[in-house]
Amino acid sequence: MSLEIAFVTETFPPEVNGVAMTVGRLVHGMRELGHRVSIVRPSQGKSDRGSEHELALPGLPLPGYPGLRFGLPAGRRLARQWRARRPDLVHVVTEGPLGWSAVSTARRLGIPVTSGFHTNFDRYSVHYGLGWMRPAVAAYLRTLHRRTRATMVPTAALAADLAGEGLSGVRVVGRGVDTQLYDPLRRNAMLRNEWGVAPGGLACLYVGRLAAEKNLALVERTFAAISLRHPEARMVWVGDGPSARQLAVDHPGHHFAGMRLGEDLAAHYASADLFLFPSLTETYGNVVAEAMASGLPVAAYRSAAAAELIEHGVNGAVASPGDEGAYVAAALALLADRTRLAQLSQAARQSMLPRNWAGVVASFEKVAREAIAG
Repeated sequence: MSLEIAFVTETFPPEVNGVAMTVGRLVHGMRELGHRVSIVRPSQGKSDRGSEHELALPGLPLPGYPGLRFGLPAGRRLARQWRARRPDLVHVVTEGPLGWSAVSTARRLGIPVTSGFHTNFDRYSVHYGLGWMRPAVAAYLRTLHRRTRATMVPTAALAADLAGEGLSGVRVVGRGVDTQLYDPLRRNAMLRNEWGVAPGGLACLYVGRLAAEKNLALVERTFAAISLRHPEARMVWVGDGPSARQLAVDHPGHHFAGMRLGEDLAAHYASADLFLFPSLTETYGNVVAEAMASGLPVAAYRSAAAAELIEHGVNGAVASPGDEGAYVAAALALLADRTRLAQLSQAARQSMLPRNWAGVVASFEKVAREAIAG
């Protein structure tokens, strides 16, 4: 039996971030299975009126995140919408004011509601001078999820953490990766030349938001250590954010590629030799899976996606969270032997091949049906 599901999210394609990408994949996958899916989201510009299956509501710019908006409370508008066409399930993706009002409205109308836990906003607060707010932000997030029938998360480790904090109904849905798009065959010698990588040289890559919460200082420190042993190495940064300008000033010898999308982004992954990702604020980290699918060994902390995907010394390297010395050493070890680096690259690619989005969509559908059944 097909379902009618309303997704409520503060971010959705064409916006570029891990949550928007994940929601886009889930919506597309559920529609391919024959379900009717509608989207409730903030408008993405003055001329944005949504589409046939999208309700675009007023929103405000998200501080520190240019181009993204958060939704305002919209209980009355949602009630009218869902009384006129009642969904079988409301799935709340993000926990902003729009998400909170969607949970409240769905509960008031007796519509089953589930939620997704995608972002550790309480951890982010520390990096924006708002560390004093972290307990309140964490309490808000947990309270919202306690009001839903199921909270869907990407990893078993996150599920265990949330269950330990008293959340019931936490379910692992996982994340997939597009192994046709992210493929080592997209390696491009001309792109490496554009980066200034000499024949036989090394390219180290970071992809993601250029912001304090991503622990970019450790990327800088790690590449400095790599440069001492491999003077020919080049550092390539893909992405944008509040730290971009200062990074470019501090490192005129690095290559800053800006935002890249689609096949262009995939070519950047495949044309590098090592991926550096020391973030400690991720609930998952899609870029880790994308890099590995592209044949890149990843140096990361043992948390979120890295803890689930990386087998230390086999397809990448991990360090204990917060141990910066161990992180630098792990990255250096990956580059110590070119033959082994090639083996790590092949193993990274192979380990991602079974992780397709179809399985993730099937898991989402299963949890959705269970929530509807009560």
